Amino acid sequence: MSVFKQLLHYLNLESEVEDFEKIHQTIEKDIIFKGTNLWILIFAIIVASVGLNMNSTAVIIGAMLISPLMGPINGIGYSIATYNFPLFRTALKNFGFAVAAGLTASTGYFALSPVSTAHSELLARTSPTIYDVLIALFGGLAGIVAISSKQKGNVIPGVAIATALMPPLCTAGYGLATAQFQFFFGAFYLFTINTVFIAIAAMVVSQLLKFPIITLAGEAHKKKVNQWISVVIVITILPSIYFGYGLVQKERFNDNVARFTRNVSVFEGSYLLRYESNPSTREIMMVYGGNTLTEDHKLLLEEKARDFSLDKVTLNIRQGFSLNESENSEVNNLKLEISRLNMQLADSERKKDSLERKPLIGEALLTELNAIFPEVVSCSYAETYLYTMPASEQIRVGQVVLTFKNGDPKQEDRERIITWLKRRLNTETVKVLFETE
Repeated sequence: MSVFKQLLHYLNLESEVEDFEKIHQTIEKDIIFKGTNLWILIFAIIVASVGLNMNSTAVIIGAMLISPLMGPINGIGYSIATYNFPLFRTALKNFGFAVAAGLTASTGYFALSPVSTAHSELLARTSPTIYDVLIALFGGLAGIVAISSKQKGNVIPGVAIATALMPPLCTAGYGLATAQFQFFFGAFYLFTINTVFIAIAAMVVSQLLKFPIITLAGEAHKKKVNQWISVVIVITILPSIYFGYGLVQKERFNDNVARFTRNVSVFEGSYLLRYESNPSTREIMMVYGGNTLTEDHKLLLEEKARDFSLDKVTLNIRQGFSLNESENSEVNNLKLEISRLNMQLADSERKKDSLERKPLIGEALLTELNAIFPEVVSCSYAETYLYTMPASEQIRVGQVVLTFKNGDPKQEDRERIITWLKRRLNTETVKVLFETE
């Protein structure tokens, strides 16, 4: 029993609850959207929209940290718990204004943005599930407990990131701007889930901590409020359960497919090159390379699929390439031909690269020589072939023409230049012509 009491002592919140008047002032202050809060919201919306547009997680997180959207949502939950109907109307009005401002800002940004591709960060906000409900609920609980406590800590920024109010609102704006209404409805539904369950969390904690009742309401009135809350919860949560069930089924299907394909990666002398699965149509496309798979083999694969809970699945078996004994020589010949062509291509690329660089050699020589001999004002370089009599093998020669100002260079300078050029060009066959302006 003592252990139980000790546990209750550790879990007790009442000893750390802030003064009710201070809590009320904090919540009331965060509800209002005008001036500073409004501009912060607009800027946060633009930042989040840019992050979604550029698929930058860090930017999106930054926008969530500066967003003031949590304020009116907590105000809605708190006002319901304390039956403060004037505050409820104020919170609801300001929240509606904030949502409208957020949608307008994000829609305007995406309408003007030259980038309209739906990246992963956008797509992630279009299919909410029951797990998003849990995130919003427990994130909201953490948020309202932090607001109610004397030890504020750094919980609120974490709650803002976890519950992610900004990204779905911006994604809804993207859907409106690009006329992709499936994005709008999916994202706005996620935003609604977060809003409702953060407010529910705020209401529950406010009641548990016994915040003072502002308006004395009769039992009939309380019953009506509770009925409306129940209706909102049911309407909000039912689609998420359906989507969550679909997500679980999809993950289970993909897991079964992965185990099945690992089991049949080597099958009757054939090798699984790649596969693709579609959970919605329950179809698996498998590409094999090796021995040709017959119809009997395909039936055997379908039987094996049932061992991995893939009873009603369609297998689309494709033959990538065959390596039957009769075809081995032909395949080897093809491989040799491919190898030869690859070598030719690589040699051509090297020659092309060499030819593209040669016109730049003269420029490089001029720059380097001018630093040693400022009298050199121009340089040309070319490769040619030298032939001698009697007939002999051709000799590749690098020919350099140098132009000097202020007369011909001295003999010792000529010899120095020729020696330098031989080292620089890594050849002994260099022909140098000296000219004057």
